[in-house]
Amino acid sequence: MAGQGSGAARGAAACLLAALLALAGCGAPEPAGPAPGVIQGLLDRHARALLDRDEAGYLAALDPALVPAARTEFGRLSKIPLGGLSYRVTDVDTTGEGRATAEAELGYRIKGYDSGPATTERVLDLAERDGRWYVTGDRAADGAPQQLWQQGDVQVVTGRRGLVLGVGQSTERLREIAAAVDRAVPAVGDAWRSAWAGRVVVLVPASVEAMGRLLGGPAASYRGIAAVTTGEVGGGPSAPADRVIVNPDAYALLGSFGRQLVLTHETTHVATRAGTTKATPVWLSEGFADWVAYRGTGRTAAQAAPELRRAVRAGELPARLPEDPDFAFGGDAEALGRAYEGGWLACELIAERWGEAKLTEFYKAVGAHPGREGAVEKALQDVLDTTPEDFTADWRAYLGERLG
Repeated sequence: MAGQGSGAARGAAACLLAALLALAGCGAPEPAGPAPGVIQGLLDRHARALLDRDEAGYLAALDPALVPAARTEFGRLSKIPLGGLSYRVTDVDTTGEGRATAEAELGYRIKGYDSGPATTERVLDLAERDGRWYVTGDRAADGAPQQLWQQGDVQVVTGRRGLVLGVGQSTERLREIAAAVDRAVPAVGDAWRSAWAGRVVVLVPASVEAMGRLLGGPAASYRGIAAVTTGEVGGGPSAPADRVIVNPDAYALLGSFGRQLVLTHETTHVATRAGTTKATPVWLSEGFADWVAYRGTGRTAAQAAPELRRAVRAGELPARLPEDPDFAFGGDAEALGRAYEGGWLACELIAERWGEAKLTEFYKAVGAHPGREGAVEKALQDVLDTTPEDFTADWRAYLGERLG
């Protein structure tokens, strides 16, 4: 009996020891990492040195291996008239002894153009040496865009109403784009009688592939698109800044009229940003931008809507207004053309029948609705005194009159 008791005791002691060892293992201290405030301070000093044109201070935050590339980037950024640059640390993870990774939002403003910052997400690798932390790597977060200055030497051309930043482009091309922006801004202001900055920043990368990297997407999605505008719907003073990004390959294929049309269209998106919300259907935002771009040019519907004209003449009159998926990049080019043309002619119809002021009022009323559902229906009723069914019927009849 005593032997059995001692065996049980030994078994219990062994179990207790194992449990204590397991607990000790679970409670092993994690490698010490930097506090978010430490990294925030490091990045604050790094950004401040850039704004102060202090190259030594800018490089002081970096691991020696990063210095050659960082010195090049510092030189490129010095050509851009920055009005502000900052990092906002959102997360810090310890990855090993004396090593960490931080996630941060990078924001920058261009002096005289941006009321709010252009923003992007970055991932920074960090290492500790002699009690100090250094940045050992700096890259775009998954799906986040690259910055123009990371693609090559930046050339800056300043117009009266716009700033054009280019990489791998001729000075002549950048000046041509700046002149087109100078013409676009007053044309947009004449059509959109609401307060907006009246200034545009245009980025011109070296290729459509580089354009895709600026937008954080595949180049194939933008191959046939001459330009796009980035920004946040419902933008205000604190919203991320807009950028018009030109596809140099597609833009080069256009004539002078087409190039002006593209930049006036994109400038309209910048001007209407605050009035464009998640309630605004794409047919209205794109149709209005085309309406402003074609306004006063004398172009006929047959000239401006060739894809839709072919469909109407073939007896394929659309049954409905274009829906958001119809505007997806990278799909059927002819279907995309019909969607844009259909949106433009819907806005043309409103301007012609109800007046230009009513078109602008309608646009704002749709955007002011709390959500997509019911937004167009309510604005049609309140502003134009019509219904979706009657408006669609009028639009279809209008297509037949203008394109048949």
